[in-house]
Amino acid sequence: MLSVIPHLHLAFQFASPGPILVKIGPLAIRWYGLLIATAVLIGVSLSQYLAKRRHVNPDLLGDLVIWLVIGAIPMARLYYVLFEWSEYAQNPERIIAIWQGGIAIHGAILGGTIAALIFAKLKQISFWQLADLVAPSLILGQAIGRWGNFFNSEAFGDPTNLPWKLFIPPDRRPQIYANFDYFHPTFLYESLWNLMVFGLLLTLFLRGLKGKPHLKVGTLFLVYLVTYSLGRLWIEGLRTDSLMLGPLRMAQVVSLVGISLGLAGLAWLYGYKRSLPDVAPIQEQAVEFREK
Repeated sequence: MLSVIPHLHLAFQFASPGPILVKIGPLAIRWYGLLIATAVLIGVSLSQYLAKRRHVNPDLLGDLVIWLVIGAIPMARLYYVLFEWSEYAQNPERIIAIWQGGIAIHGAILGGTIAALIFAKLKQISFWQLADLVAPSLILGQAIGRWGNFFNSEAFGDPTNLPWKLFIPPDRRPQIYANFDYFHPTFLYESLWNLMVFGLLLTLFLRGLKGKPHLKVGTLFLVYLVTYSLGRLWIEGLRTDSLMLGPLRMAQVVSLVGISLGLAGLAWLYGYKRSLPDVAPIQEQAVEFREK
């Protein structure tokens, strides 16, 4: 629910209507699951469209998504559970309750990357070609999926009294913030940031359709890695529920690694003018941006 506060100019108060969209008898359809399913469906369609533009068989992307789901979702949950093991060790039945939230995007990226590498090797197609085609769909899916945190009243930031703020129910607040009602809507910050990154990636992809030189294979994924990580780096600093590794926020550590790897890869491509190491040869006829 989004309500406008009359006495504040351009002031918005966000309040979740709850995690359940509709309940039919014992069956409950949750917003979180619906958003993930929506993100996957949109992502597949978009990736197949982009594949046609690069003269890659779009059926490959339909097959790849199965591998990505199998690799990404379990790894995203495992990543989260490992860093929250003290809680799940006392409630092991909740480990598989993924519908209640509690998945880590960095775990999903890791699992999806491993699955894509195996898929590319088996199909003898360049991993970087596939990564470029998936990157715009991935960041768009992240923008959609972040709203699952809104409906679950999770992944919010520190208390705030800014004109835009998120109401968190008392039972979802950290104990130290029990007397605060409103918090930074970090889900919204990241969703908007991801939409901007999506726009950038799509612009870079489509630039070749206007007769400009096409980008080197792997560029889109590396740009995704740098830009998403930059946004996550500062947004994570606002959150109250970060996964911790001692005194360090794990997402910030991983983001710094992602930025470093992405910049190193771009330097390799455009500074040293060499192709990225790959699991299979690049199919030159599959990387043309222009349609036949």
